[in-house]
Amino acid sequence: MFKTLRSDIQAVLDRDPAATGAFEVLCCYPGFRAVRMHRRAHYCHTHGMKLLARIISEWCRFRTGVDIHPAATIGKRLFIDHGLGVVIGETAVIGDDVTLYQGATLGGTGKDVGKRHPTIGDHVTIAAGASVLGPLNVGRHAKIGAGAVVLRDVPPFSTVVGVPGHVVRLYGCKVPCDHVGQCSDDCECKDTERCVKYMSDMSGEEGVDLDQVHLPDPVEQQLEALMKRVEALESKNNTDSDVN
Repeated sequence: MFKTLRSDIQAVLDRDPAATGAFEVLCCYPGFRAVRMHRRAHYCHTHGMKLLARIISEWCRFRTGVDIHPAATIGKRLFIDHGLGVVIGETAVIGDDVTLYQGATLGGTGKDVGKRHPTIGDHVTIAAGASVLGPLNVGRHAKIGAGAVVLRDVPPFSTVVGVPGHVVRLYGCKVPCDHVGQCSDDCECKDTERCVKYMSDMSGEEGVDLDQVHLPDPVEQQLEALMKRVEALESKNNTDSDVN
């Protein structure tokens, strides 16, 4: 129990530069308190005290603004930053070293039965306001951009943005890419921290990626591709005109 408590505190200290010490985390971080209260509620739920578990979870929502069903399974070192508006559904499963920002939702679509909430792999970052809905899988080291709505499985080492969410980076490469997962000397991500060869060996806190700024814009990418196509056609047309 104390080992888990220490690791939960350390996760906050490692990922939030505003945290100045363990005592501050204990007293002033609603996301940390929500995780600790959920661990107690989950223990009660798995030991037949389901009403008590729900009472604890509702008190947690009232105190912290974080709504976690006591049946949800949460791994080690979950960090919920700010916390307000975070929702984690009943059958959600969260791996180790996951980071959730305010307003993130791990919910259902309203029409599934049984397993109806997402399964989140290790070292996943879900940015502010993102919604991951349904019994889908989010692979390890994936990153969900702010405001994205994810409705289908997310591969490992990918970045998802947009509504509905779609993959714009995979293994550090912009999508589409002919060398995804097999970086060559010509890849822009070669020898950088985004390269899968660099990331695949990371574990624990080292594998946490909190960068929410350098996310590709899929609309911009499509416009760039269209402009290149237009320029190529114009160049070809000018060449043909000169020949004639």
